[in-house]
Amino acid sequence: MTSKRKKLLGNLLVLVLLVLVAGTIWYRFNHRTDSWSSLKHEKTLKIGIDDTFVPMGFRDKHNKLVGYDVEMAQAACKKLGLKPEFQVIDWSMKETELNTHHIDAIWNGYTVTPERKQHVAFTNGYHRTGQVLLTRADSGVNKSEDMRGKHLGVQSGSSGVTLFQQDPKVLKQYLTSKPVQYDTFDKAINDVKVKRLGAVLIDEDYARYYLAHNQQTIPLKIVETTFPPDEMAVGVRKEDKTLRHKLNWAIAELRQDGTEQRLARKYFGKTD
Repeated sequence: MTSKRKKLLGNLLVLVLLVLVAGTIWYRFNHRTDSWSSLKHEKTLKIGIDDTFVPMGFRDKHNKLVGYDVEMAQAACKKLGLKPEFQVIDWSMKETELNTHHIDAIWNGYTVTPERKQHVAFTNGYHRTGQVLLTRADSGVNKSEDMRGKHLGVQSGSSGVTLFQQDPKVLKQYLTSKPVQYDTFDKAINDVKVKRLGAVLIDEDYARYYLAHNQQTIPLKIVETTFPPDEMAVGVRKEDKTLRHKLNWAIAELRQDGTEQRLARKYFGKTD
């Protein structure tokens, strides 16, 4: 066989392999099936989290993963006979991580929004919280209007960003510049402390836990807003109807047996 024919044959083999790979990917994403049987066989549920999201999922001083949603997920998985496998993800890419099967669920203060419903299926809601401004005690910010001429921090991909854009009369109308986006809330809070930001738009649960569990060398305060409260739920792939049903059952059981209320007192100082 001549070198020219060998090269041609090699190119044909590469082309065939590419077609097979492309066909497999196309089939997988256009013929998606319920993965419950696979999850039960592997006895593992891969859960995507942001491990800096206090108090839903974060690292304690021993680097142990803790938080309200971490413990809720652990308790729910125990009822379902599954082992939770927490995977830290880029929060702005959470839906992509889910739909490419890198994770099986998003469970980390995940707020239900119309936009997100286009990409994932939500379980029943299990917790509600609001959006507030966290600012320095001496900032002069006591209401949304006081953010005139000041910089606002937000977390990329957060529900706060969505609400900020959807309802500009609450806060956006008072700003003269676009919000500064951060990959984590703690970085934004640091910039509030050093006056790079006037405030950060943040979940109330996070803000209250942060103030209660961090020594305030620079005093901070919470300023209420008129954004509607967020409802949190677990996000799964739309085809995973069985998993969604099972999680709804487990979440209801956790409310019934008092686990949810106990964790709410532990992390929020209140019951939901």
